Amino acid sequence: MIHIVFDSADAEVLQQAIAMDETLAGQVIILQDDYALGPIENIYIQEGMEIRKNWRSSILSGGDFEKSHSEQATDDHSIMDELVKQLKENESEVVWIWAAQNKKDVSGYYWLLHFMKPFQGRVMILYLNNLPFINEKGNIFYPGKLSEIPAKEFLKAKKLAREITLSEFEIDPDEWNKLCSENKIVRILEGGKKLSQFDDNYYDSELKKYIMPDWQKANKIIHNFQTKSKQNCSESFLLWRLKAFIEQGLFDMQGKPANMKDFEIKYFSKAEQ
Repeated sequence: MIHIVFDSADAEVLQQAIAMDETLAGQVIILQDDYALGPIENIYIQEGMEIRKNWRSSILSGGDFEKSHSEQATDDHSIMDELVKQLKENESEVVWIWAAQNKKDVSGYYWLLHFMKPFQGRVMILYLNNLPFINEKGNIFYPGKLSEIPAKEFLKAKKLAREITLSEFEIDPDEWNKLCSENKIVRILEGGKKLSQFDDNYYDSELKKYIMPDWQKANKIIHNFQTKSKQNCSESFLLWRLKAFIEQGLFDMQGKPANMKDFEIKYFSKAEQ
């Protein structure tokens, strides 16, 4: 059995669940990229892969996330090459895809189907779409991420595993190909598996709400967005957008626009406007 998740935090909880239930035992694969962000046109050929790689480098360079990006030893395409090889060599091997109702998991699921289609009948999906679980305090909640589910609850979740149908292998890749052709940067989950797309400034108006007349470090602005906004987005993307505001001359800045704690932002004073 091979498990696929879309976040390292999800893998940690899944590993805990596997330790509790030997019927779940198997390899856990983490897809590294966030396919809810960035260009996806021609994503399965070299040209599109290079465009996406260069975009990611531009987002992550010169800041907190540059080192982690440069140290990422294996890209998702290489992971898929190895997985496809395993599935061809061992015809009894099955894949379980774990996804919660969030844009990163759903986008990753769509990207993944391209590689899994030849193995229809051996690929299972556990899509935790609007399903209630019990948290550590004994209360019912609806998780937005797999990592929010206590490990013991994964043992119940496994009962939801089902084969990805032939119809899904036909329809869902068509939906993804349509998204790829639109050449947008931001993908938002509307519900179910329905994704909508927008330009790279999608989060700008919401992010600007957390910039104040007084100086604030970039990390505080990003933290406030993440904790107070109904939107959610990766810190690296939000840091890139803050730097874009500065380059556009929209806000005052002091310090060096590199790591999140290296610079501060505020509104220009009236005398400066």
